[in-house]
Amino acid sequence: MSTAAATPARTGVVLADLLPSPKLFEQGGAPARVRDVALVVGGAALTGLAAQISLPVPHSPVPVTGQTFAALLVGTTLGAGRGFLALALYALAGAAGVPWFAGGASGAGSVSFGYVLGMLLAATVVGALARRGGDRSVLRTAGTMVLGQAIIYAVGVPSLALATGMSASAALAAGLTPFLIGDVLKAALAMGLLPTAWKLAGK
Repeated sequence: MSTAAATPARTGVVLADLLPSPKLFEQGGAPARVRDVALVVGGAALTGLAAQISLPVPHSPVPVTGQTFAALLVGTTLGAGRGFLALALYALAGAAGVPWFAGGASGAGSVSFGYVLGMLLAATVVGALARRGGDRSVLRTAGTMVLGQAIIYAVGVPSLALATGMSASAALAAGLTPFLIGDVLKAALAMGLLPTAWKLAGK
């Protein structure tokens, strides 16, 4: 079996490491750093673009958006380091005034800003899991996505309660329960996309 064919199967590699050709971007070289910067900026921009897919939820200050899926996708495809930097850029630029939070919002004072911080942590964790093969099969991808979503809620729901004065049960009802069905669908989408991407990379 050739080295090129074996590369996608080994751990320690994420999808972004396969693009572009290793011959063009040698490890540690200046072109590799340019590639990494482009991936980080692109990951932040993708998350900001997905955040504009925003639907209000009755009786909840937190909308349904595409940004959680984008953040987890960025983490798994870029890996922990670049995933962290991409979401850190997204969070810091949004807090500074770039209008790319949900629905074109910006600033750190939003009641849903805790979810953004949760996405930062989640992208880092799922990126680390991806380097250990956490996105190579349907079942592994499911576990990776569920853990990432749990991390987002573990940070976002308490932050929502603190920002609004809600009780714990009210924060769960407003900031977790309405999103569970959508999260299942997002996880299912990732379960199809990521393992398929690895199979195609292997060819």
